[in-house]
Amino acid sequence: MTLAAVTPGRPEPLGAQVDASGLNVALFSAHAEAVFFCRFEGAREAERIRLPARTGDVFHGHIAGLGPGTRYGLRVAGPSDLARGYRFDPDKLLADPFASRFDRPFRLHPALLAGAGDSADAVPKAIVEAAPPPPPDPRFAWDGGVIYELNVGAFTRCHPDIPAPIRGTFAGLAHPAAIAHLRRLGVAAVELMPPTPRIEAPHLQPLGLADVWGYNPVTFAAPDPRLAPGGFAEVRATVATLHAAGIAVLIDIVLNHTGEHDATGPVLSLRGIDNASYYRLDAADPSRYQDDTGCRNTLALDRPAGVRLAMDSLRAWVLRAGIDGFRFDLATVLGRRVEGFDPAAPLLAAIDQDPVLRGRARIAEPWDIGADGYRLGAFPAAWGEWNDRFRDTARRFWRGDPGQLGALATRLAGSADVFAPRRRPLTRSINFVAVHDGFTLADLVSYARKHTAANGEDGRDGTDTNWSWNHGTEGPSDDPAVRAARGADVRALLTCLLLARGTPLLGMGDECGRSQGGNNNAYAQDNAVSWFDWEGMDHALFRFTARLLRLRGRCRLARGDAPLRGTPAAPGQPPDVAWRTPEGAPMGVADWENPERRTLVAALFAPAADGAAEERAVLVVHGGTEAVRVRLPDPRTGRGWRVVLDSAAPARRERCGAWAEVAGRSVVVLAEAGAEPKP
Repeated sequence: MTLAAVTPGRPEPLGAQVDASGLNVALFSAHAEAVFFCRFEGAREAERIRLPARTGDVFHGHIAGLGPGTRYGLRVAGPSDLARGYRFDPDKLLADPFASRFDRPFRLHPALLAGAGDSADAVPKAIVEAAPPPPPDPRFAWDGGVIYELNVGAFTRCHPDIPAPIRGTFAGLAHPAAIAHLRRLGVAAVELMPPTPRIEAPHLQPLGLADVWGYNPVTFAAPDPRLAPGGFAEVRATVATLHAAGIAVLIDIVLNHTGEHDATGPVLSLRGIDNASYYRLDAADPSRYQDDTGCRNTLALDRPAGVRLAMDSLRAWVLRAGIDGFRFDLATVLGRRVEGFDPAAPLLAAIDQDPVLRGRARIAEPWDIGADGYRLGAFPAAWGEWNDRFRDTARRFWRGDPGQLGALATRLAGSADVFAPRRRPLTRSINFVAVHDGFTLADLVSYARKHTAANGEDGRDGTDTNWSWNHGTEGPSDDPAVRAARGADVRALLTCLLLARGTPLLGMGDECGRSQGGNNNAYAQDNAVSWFDWEGMDHALFRFTARLLRLRGRCRLARGDAPLRGTPAAPGQPPDVAWRTPEGAPMGVADWENPERRTLVAALFAPAADGAAEERAVLVVHGGTEAVRVRLPDPRTGRGWRVVLDSAAPARRERCGAWAEVAGRSVVVLAEAGAEPKP
């Protein structure tokens, strides 16, 4: 039944868009025969309107009198032919992939499966919204400031000073108590784990588990109602609050696959709209999906439909929420063509030239599980990339693996081997030691193996390659010596991370000792395992981490984006870096190749520039278990060296003569006396 006047309308823009006289609806489907707009009043389908026109592969129509607040879904009719990858079924109510808001979260239900009848009652309804105001100017700067990875649902869930109704939401993140923590820590940006509508993987529901990470999306252009009950208005208000606090906002977005899972999964949106166009299907058996993601399906983002969907979704987050950039999950998929990865692939090229997106930060997770999927260093020059080589090298060095000294020097100096050959600023190296995917920093030094039994997959999930250690006791320990050793290792790891060239990425809670009990894949633990433990936080570690961030903030030697050459910038000046042995001699080939050498000494220099005074510092990274004496470079006349930071003894403040004492398994930073204020 149709109650409203329907006319052909326009094929652009895609989705349901309000105009002066009603609602224009447009949907791409290359293989469909008909598209229906279904308006709902409560649970009742009040109207089912066939879109009357088709231009190319876009079905469209204009419905008079409808506007913001209209609740709707879509139905698409066409052939059901698995041999050609067609999965049309008008019994399935489908989520508009271009919708900006949904009335409730997506949850698994038997009616969502193919052949299970009408699914309308089980599908959240899209809500029509008016066009957004112009977005603010981007606030993210590639200046080496620290990014803080944050799970919106987990960050404030247990915060005692935040009202219970808004804990775990964007509004909770905007609360003064949450903002105060981020400001005291001193981060430059937050990177929010996926905030888009998600659905649990099919195996979780019978186990009583729920997805807390959000890497199983249904659509991409809306916030999940669990995180933002107020829709984009709530998200935009939170972004504005963070901006007012001097904090930029990035979101982690998953464009590589959807929660429609494999051939037995639910029919939610793209599968029913045009399965053969949106997904990569198995060439030998189009009823099956190509899986370059490990999530049972892969979107075809080199095709026009996929490019358009991704671009409109990214623009929606900038225009409606005002965010400053994106971290792209399994980003190799974004550059995949049939023949393999291409840094000039259609979607990557479109993002870089788009006037809305090109001024926003783009950060790639530069791998997927497909053929030749590891592509660190291969993304476009303006992109940042998660640098897992920094993670692995830092972990292996502090675990005690031999032969890591040269690799550690390369990582601390900004990974020029990866980023400099294409003349990319070294700030594009996103350095990290621990993030959501893997051990927390506290667990890294407390568990020699993963503990994922609670995930219900018999230990099959989560990587076995963790480069972790436990100081002789697996898990929690009451032994003061073990606890002290673990704390010292955490501080050493943080110091390496936060004083290395590049852009540091700090995982939520690692600044205050958050543990997941050894679970290195806690995606299904929407409980205390994943939630930020505000009552149990290590305040001393927090103060140490905040101090490190302040030190980094005023240290050009750490934040520089050019490679260290080991040569003077001008005659009469010291080289920008001089690598030395503890005895003060230049590092030779034999020293670098000695697998048992555990001490790295870097004499660093930055000339005066742009009104900033010259900087001279010494960084000592000592992985040996026994203390070592380090010969310091000769300071300028009338000056000496003083300890700025010692990871083994955070309270240490002293001037040094020609030699400095460095405790076992520690990092010490020294500056010329009088040249630097105390942090």
